[in-house]
Amino acid sequence: MDGKIADLFHFPVKGLSGQPLKMVSLRQGEGFPCDRVFGLARADSGFDPDAPRPLPKNRFLMLMKDEQLAGLNTYLDPETLRLTVRADGKLLLDCDISTEAGAENTAAFFSGMFGFGDGERPFLAHAAPHRFTDVSVVSQELMNAVSLINLASVTELESRIGRQVDPMRFRGNIYFDGWPAFSELDLVDQEIEIGKARLKILKRTRRCPATEVNPATAERDIAVPQLLQDHYGHADMGVYAVVVSPGDIRPGDTIRM
Repeated sequence: MDGKIADLFHFPVKGLSGQPLKMVSLRQGEGFPCDRVFGLARADSGFDPDAPRPLPKNRFLMLMKDEQLAGLNTYLDPETLRLTVRADGKLLLDCDISTEAGAENTAAFFSGMFGFGDGERPFLAHAAPHRFTDVSVVSQELMNAVSLINLASVTELESRIGRQVDPMRFRGNIYFDGWPAFSELDLVDQEIEIGKARLKILKRTRRCPATEVNPATAERDIAVPQLLQDHYGHADMGVYAVVVSPGDIRPGDTIRM
């Protein structure tokens, strides 16, 4: 069965805005380009950039605990590493995070935003090729996983609960349509083709309270994990996959079971 890619997104800084893409070059085993390559580590996270290791997501600022992040419109230029932060149309931060001063300014901004006191100030974590994906703690392979969201599954959930559900709640890399709702969940350990690339689905994506946060209002307004459990007997929406054969992909490309 064939579907089509609707949108592509990466999230350069864990917990901050997704950025739409017109084309992505997928490479074997490398994950989604510039996705979760930075994180805002809590002061007591234990993250060491000289010896990076996967840490639980609660060691970082993230939507599950820090829903105010959804009220920011952020953009990180992957080439220049210039980060801008806006809210209500106002520019709040503009700095080059590749510099020590820029990283410090970024840490100071988020520390002030959350009212962190002495000893609580977060820091900008980066240790390429390390990624701050939620499932990095499961395996090195899943650290470099690509997340896929079937828009038909989101529409099916909407019909069950009688409310609109913004697909961006699920912070996926590849959004697609044309497959039956939730059919992607049955493809674990199978391969799919996207354009000229081939991916292997490794794991269903179990949803956490981060998906309760409305990406437009920064309010917790829909208990997504509980509603999934109530209506379907599981809290899964989307899948994780790894790239097994490289290729460029674009919105409009075919995605084939």
